[in-house]
Amino acid sequence: MKIVEQALINSLNIKDSEIFEWVKRAFLSKTNSILPHKISITFDDRTKFYNTMPTVMPEISSAGVKIVSRYPERHPSIQGHILLYELQNGLPLAMLDATWITAKRTGAVAYLAMKTFVKNDYETIAVMGLGQTGQAFLDMLMIDNDNFFKHIKLLEHKGQAKKQKEYLLQQGFKNITICSTYEEIIKDSDVVVSAITFTDKVIGKDEWFKEGVLVIPIHTRGFQNCDLFFDRVFADDTEHVEDFKYFDKFKYFSEFDKVLKGEDIGRSNDKERILSYNIGIALHDIYIARMVYNKLQE
Repeated sequence: MKIVEQALINSLNIKDSEIFEWVKRAFLSKTNSILPHKISITFDDRTKFYNTMPTVMPEISSAGVKIVSRYPERHPSIQGHILLYELQNGLPLAMLDATWITAKRTGAVAYLAMKTFVKNDYETIAVMGLGQTGQAFLDMLMIDNDNFFKHIKLLEHKGQAKKQKEYLLQQGFKNITICSTYEEIIKDSDVVVSAITFTDKVIGKDEWFKEGVLVIPIHTRGFQNCDLFFDRVFADDTEHVEDFKYFDKFKYFSEFDKVLKGEDIGRSNDKERILSYNIGIALHDIYIARMVYNKLQE
């Protein structure tokens, strides 16, 4: 069994555009995969957790389990490992560091959600939570040249926004604003992406969310009020959100993969407020782990 550290994965120089295609293919394989509900253990006033996420994916002859943890004082705060198996014979193939895979696949899924549900002629993309996951989402924006001319808003926290602004300007982005409050970053934004890993409060007032806005709460917290008045809600998997307090009050709900396969409608007009809960499912982790393993074999 191979032990695959992050440095070895980095040496493969995998392009963000390739990761983006992998997460899309993983979604499209969901119907033919086995995806049990993840087991989540939280402690220390819910500031820390261990999640265990198993899956079986016949389309790539793989099975596996991801274990991911969060410790706020650790850097990065979210880390994990993936055990990958060959489905045909059950033999273990590799144990992979999941830190890079988790950040990249989460950023790619958030960007796929943006491309799927955003309104026509969107102009402003707001991002809060600028750690590894937020960085991964911003990197995904560079796949499409049009995004370099969008207005990017960044929420300041511990000097992260200033560093990100410098980085994005170096990459060729033209219009970047640093915001100091939730109100400033949410108001007038067409897309709001939150990669904040913990909050015990509602982040934005109802009236701050404009018509046509798309909100992508990567770690789900802080947008419970949106559950009650947004026009459409989507998620990676029903079991991951059906225990939400207001799940039975969603105006409309469907799973992300059904929209990608054309079985359901995503956005029907540019006035709908849409919420896309992209919590992350093991399909993405195991799919990318197998692709990484295959590249190493090559």
